[in-house]
This record gives sequence, C-alpha cells and structure tokens, in this order.
Amino acid sequence: MTPDFLLSSPFLFLILAWTLPWKGVALWKAANNRQKGWFIALLIVNTLAILEIIYIFYFSKKKAETIEKI
Repeated sequence: MTPDFLLSSPFLFLILAWTLPWKGVALWKAANNRQKGWFIALLIVNTLAILEIIYIFYFSKKKAETIEKI
C-alpha cells in the first residue's frame, strides 16, 4: 500500500522526473555497448537512479575505452 501523500503530491512526479532520464541514458549506453546483463539489470532494478548513475560514469566508460583501443 502506498501512502496517499505519494499520489496526491508532486513527490511522485519528482521521483519520475529524476529517474527516467538517468534510466534512459543508462539503457541506451548498455545497448550500444552490447552489455546484455547490464541492460537487463538496469531495466528491472529500480534504485532511484543510483545504479544507473554508477553504470553511466564507471562501467560504460570502461567498455567505450576498450573499443577505442582496438
């Protein structure tokens, strides 16, 4: 059961406005880097964008740097 204040206040909107752009960018990068495991994890797990931010700034760059070296 969700508290009524989540549905009747802008709190839910702020959470969505924060998480959706991060999730979109992270999913885009995981798909472009062909990291199927990360894509599935990012799609299923909702951590209020914490996992997405970690992926974008740490794990997606590792893959991009590896591609550039080849």
